[in-house]
Amino acid sequence: MNLKSERRGIHVDQSELLCKKGCGYYGNPAWQGFCSKCWREEYHKARQKQIQEDWELAERLQREEEEAYASSQSTQGAQSLTFSKFEEKKTNEKTRKVTTVKKFFTASSRAGAKKALAGKLKEIQEAKAPSPSIHRQASIETDRVSKEFIEFIRTYQKPGQDIYKQCKIFLDTMSHKRDLSIEEQSECAQDFYQNIADRLQTRWKVPPEKVEKAMDEVEKYIMTRQYKYVFCPETTDDEKKDLAVQKRIRALHWVTPQMLCVPVSEEIPEVSDMVVKAITDIIEMDSKRVPRDKLACITKCSKHIFNAIKITKNEPASADDFLPTLIYIVLKGNPPRLQSNIQYITRFCNPSRLMTGEDGYYFTNLCCAVAFIEKLDAQSLNLSQEDFDRFMTGQTSPKKQESDSFSPDVCLGVKQMCKSLDLLSQLNERQERIVSEAKKLEKDLIDWTDGITKEVEDIVEKYPLEIKPKSQALAAIDSENVENDKLPPPLQPQVYAG
Repeated sequence: MNLKSERRGIHVDQSELLCKKGCGYYGNPAWQGFCSKCWREEYHKARQKQIQEDWELAERLQREEEEAYASSQSTQGAQSLTFSKFEEKKTNEKTRKVTTVKKFFTASSRAGAKKALAGKLKEIQEAKAPSPSIHRQASIETDRVSKEFIEFIRTYQKPGQDIYKQCKIFLDTMSHKRDLSIEEQSECAQDFYQNIADRLQTRWKVPPEKVEKAMDEVEKYIMTRQYKYVFCPETTDDEKKDLAVQKRIRALHWVTPQMLCVPVSEEIPEVSDMVVKAITDIIEMDSKRVPRDKLACITKCSKHIFNAIKITKNEPASADDFLPTLIYIVLKGNPPRLQSNIQYITRFCNPSRLMTGEDGYYFTNLCCAVAFIEKLDAQSLNLSQEDFDRFMTGQTSPKKQESDSFSPDVCLGVKQMCKSLDLLSQLNERQERIVSEAKKLEKDLIDWTDGITKEVEDIVEKYPLEIKPKSQALAAIDSENVENDKLPPPLQPQVYAG
């Protein structure tokens, strides 16, 4: 089993045939029956042969063009090779070379007659019609970067040809590895950077400063072409993280420079301009395609921050002042796709830039700022948890600046607006207190009613009410005395006149 192939994320089935070259490893149908090592050897041989033939073709076409031009100057009536025929011949030669190379990689020795016939038909169609890549609309930036890269490698002569060949091989290889995870593609890119740097230093003995410049151009060329495939791919959760960070920053819109201890005074016009430029740079990072260009935007933003701190404090800024200010700039700017840009730089930037230099330092601080924003709490801002929750939910906001503390040149409209905002804030607080007290009173009344009802029920249960029948009227004391009739009549008072 070819362990190198498995480390590169390519699954090799045990039931497949051995490598056609007889090296003892298992072959892979994706590599036309070769193992990874033999496939690379065959691929490099074919590419080397193709490059050599292309050079010979270019020289021959140039000679023919010169001969045709000389012939047209000597005999204007009869030209041996017209321009249209020359273009037709050149196109046919190029098409034949492309078809030959595609045939080498697409045709399989184990395919049946039907598959071979279908491949032949496909090759004929490709020979008659232009390549699909011609119909694909290439961006202006991609074309411009490709031309600049070709102009650059010409200054390196033979090392430049080697660089261009290795870049083309890498791009062709990556086009067949779209199904790999983004981490595996990142590993391939990092290995490629290391391989190019080693070749320039050991094989071509290029000075270190020229190696660094060449690596910047290589990164610019390959990542411009790979950008749409590796930036925020659908197989990752980068987009989900972007939305979470963006929502978090929007919820923290109320954070003031004083809460973060930012040593920047935006009342100074020069400082205000620096803050605006820093925000513009951090937002512009998303419009760049090359990791190095994104790092350059971060660096420019950081330098504007240092200048703003220096103007405010009238002394050089320190690292303790820089990080809080960078956090404030990120909160105020809310850069789009922040997490995706950070992940893209981490995965595909030249590692030498991230490990050393000011670009790496500023990028590390940006990562720390994002991590701080994600974990920002009441304690970090010296606030009570109640106030923090109210600010986060939008129930209230920190008090604005008092109108008396404004500078004399501030217009009256701004002062009146601040007074109105303060008044609205106070009315809002009073309303919240009234509503809170009313709810409390309502709850007390309900509790009191429930308590009285419960007490009455308890008393009734303890002393149940018994209803007795109506009693008869009481008779006279002597009503049952049968001998009453025999009694003498009662004595009557008598009055005597004396």
